[in-house]
Amino acid sequence: MTFRELNLKDDILSAIEELGYEQPMPVQEKVIPFMLEQSADLVALAQTGTGKTAAFGLPVLNMIDPTRKQVQALVLSPTRELCIQIANDLKGYSKNMRGMRIVPVYGGEDVRTQLRQLDTAPQIIVATPGRLIDLIERGKIELGAIDFLVLDEADEMLNMGFKEDIETILERTPATRRTLLFSATMPKEIANIAKRYMKNFEEITVGTKNSGAENVEHIYYVSQAKQRYLVLKRIVDLNPDIYGIVFCRTRQETKEVADHLMHDGYNADALHGDLSQAQRDTVMQKFRIRNIQLLVATDVAARGLDVSDLTHVINYNLPDDVEIYTHRSGRTGRANKKGVAVSIIHSKERFKIKDIERMLRKTFEQQQIPNGLEVCKKQLFFMIDRMQNVEVSEEQIAPYVPQIMKQLEDLSKEEILKRFVSLEFNRFLEYYKDTEDLNYHEHVRERGDRPERSDRPVRGDRPERGERPERGSKTGNKVRLKMNVGEKEGIDPKRFLGIINDVTGDKSISIGSIEVTNKFTFFDVFADQVEKVVLAFAGETDYVVTEAKGSKSFEEGGSRKPEYRQRSSYGGGESRSGGGYRGGDRGGDRPARPAASTGGEEKPWRKRESSDRGSRPYSGGGDRKSSGYKKRY
Repeated sequence: MTFRELNLKDDILSAIEELGYEQPMPVQEKVIPFMLEQSADLVALAQTGTGKTAAFGLPVLNMIDPTRKQVQALVLSPTRELCIQIANDLKGYSKNMRGMRIVPVYGGEDVRTQLRQLDTAPQIIVATPGRLIDLIERGKIELGAIDFLVLDEADEMLNMGFKEDIETILERTPATRRTLLFSATMPKEIANIAKRYMKNFEEITVGTKNSGAENVEHIYYVSQAKQRYLVLKRIVDLNPDIYGIVFCRTRQETKEVADHLMHDGYNADALHGDLSQAQRDTVMQKFRIRNIQLLVATDVAARGLDVSDLTHVINYNLPDDVEIYTHRSGRTGRANKKGVAVSIIHSKERFKIKDIERMLRKTFEQQQIPNGLEVCKKQLFFMIDRMQNVEVSEEQIAPYVPQIMKQLEDLSKEEILKRFVSLEFNRFLEYYKDTEDLNYHEHVRERGDRPERSDRPVRGDRPERGERPERGSKTGNKVRLKMNVGEKEGIDPKRFLGIINDVTGDKSISIGSIEVTNKFTFFDVFADQVEKVVLAFAGETDYVVTEAKGSKSFEEGGSRKPEYRQRSSYGGGESRSGGGYRGGDRGGDRPARPAASTGGEEKPWRKRESSDRGSRPYSGGGDRKSSGYKKRY
């Protein structure tokens, strides 16, 4: 099938032919005819990078009237980057349509610029939820006449805590609209939105529901947790032409891994929520043009990225949800190209691999961590291959050839080759000489082995958040503190702990009992940590922490009965609840709202025993056990 067989308008066909489009991808082949021939709503399940923008963009453009100066279509996306990308794609498809205007609106840019762009109503608005609601409340955008509403990356928007925003926007749109929901996975929340806000919808699945991309090979390595960074370097060295993303669990871990990769000579950089929008844009531009070979990122920071031709996705830590693994692995193997998803695990995480295999209906291959000889051999022949295939410019090197030949006339061909290889390769040979086996062996205990010489700790081990503190490390008295947000702002204990994680960035802080009221959240900390918590929040504008005057801590006999809650021991700055940070990873939108409750439905491994939660890349200690969630008193 060709695009000309899909009954699109000539001005759209001429534009996509100029862009090099010839044959529709599977999702386009299914969605475009459905959109043009039927009137029902649509839920389309397809992996990121399978051509979804053209799948909804081409038929929507085909059905919009460019002469009508009203907003006729709205596309919602989770992040600034994806919003800009979708708008640019739609502009490319419609460049031959006279009078068509497409405007992206998103956080992280001066709102006055976007207000000016909206002085004349566009036919299509592409928006992030927070900025869109801001502009609606300013009276600058009116959705009462839209014919099409597209929710792109709907599962990502829910993961980022946009459920309430999405419902607010849906309620502002006419009941006659046609709704198109695109998602890589189909969690319960997506199904609920479809049932509540969509009428007589059809479901189109490309591939298998909740499955990973078909062109991705899934492999994993088992090592001791303390050697995770060394394994990462082996993986990178074994793949000299790697171009990929390394996913870490926390912001701090992301910074540390990226810093040490750069220190060790690798072409890497970090992407995390502490970067300003300008810094983020700079890093992403360098990565897109391959000035950076390895991007080390958190899941939150990487949302909405669209980079083609990634060869690898590396899970420095396995994610806590299968859906997140699906999104990570879906960033490689796009446009019918091959990709590899690599996971570095320790022995107690094998059950996680089995859970993911079962959910994705795919088989993961355990591979042996390569030894130094294998890495050196791969690097050597990669270099020889580059030499064989290098493009020789006779004109440029001709003036230097006679002098070079004269200087090398006393050396044989074999001697020249030996010296060339040694010149380029001595660093690898020296580094990997007599290196240890990093593979995990059942008879070797995970405590006791010394880390490789280059695996130097950058700081001492700190207890995981939620672990019982060592004797004498804190004073016995606790103090009750108060934060200026409560149930009215959607705060619950899980959400609250995400805010604490993000703002303090300190795993040694131990939070005791938590009580959430309508306007405030009360919580206990050890007396010697009060100043640390209060100072951490001193620079915040959205959250104010003060001592709850005249009230003892719950443990010290406070009059109010505490709500003893289970506290996540995952720790780290990137909480699954969406985090308590402002802007940043949400494309500069308004402060994140809490993710919706899952109704008590547990993920496959959420309550199972797992070690090394949020481990540091250079931790010298062995694995610590964590029971998934622990009660704090």
